[in-house]
Amino acid sequence: MRIAIAGAGAVGRSIASELIEAGHTVLLIERLSRQFTPEVVEAAEWVLGDACEMSTLEASGIERCDVVIAATGDDKVNLVLALLAKTEFAVRRVVARVNNPANEWLFNESWGVDVAVSTPRMLAAMVEEAVSVGDLVRLMTFRKSQANLVELTLPEETPLAGTPVERLNLPRDAALVAILRGERVIVPQPDDPVEGGDEVLFVAPETVEPELRTALGR
Repeated sequence: MRIAIAGAGAVGRSIASELIEAGHTVLLIERLSRQFTPEVVEAAEWVLGDACEMSTLEASGIERCDVVIAATGDDKVNLVLALLAKTEFAVRRVVARVNNPANEWLFNESWGVDVAVSTPRMLAAMVEEAVSVGDLVRLMTFRKSQANLVELTLPEETPLAGTPVERLNLPRDAALVAILRGERVIVPQPDDPVEGGDEVLFVAPETVEPELRTALGR
């Protein structure tokens, strides 16, 4: 994919390096000359300019990008870029960084945001995931569908041990997307059993989370 990243600070450069390593074409847009350092991520294309300016976006060819990532440290900039990318340049997928949790409610499809990434929320979720056994932890919200990526670690003594996935009494709108068992990532098949200590990942709307807890013994 061709991916544009606005903000070439530490976050933007790290994202760019990861995406390039994965085989994607990356365009970095940076407003500040002191952070315009093409030699740091040489494989990326670099544009010096304001990502909130139409002229900068036009010159960078942002309409040819499959994904735009608004990764600056300013929520206002990220929102404006998201809106321009989606409404003016018809970019298919827009991901935006949320710096201040108080602004998180703004990062939705009304502002052109498909996926909002809140660092404080993600860190909190990772802490919960690390210490929680037997309860749902919400890792991410998909803004467009209002579904959540949720995780639950089954207790070692779970009565569900050995139960095939097809026999789990899961809510209709909850999709089991992965089972993490030790170092293995299992794409669940109907006859795959769950075991104590498994981390199970679901995509589900908030409305069915109580049913999901019940189905998993909580």
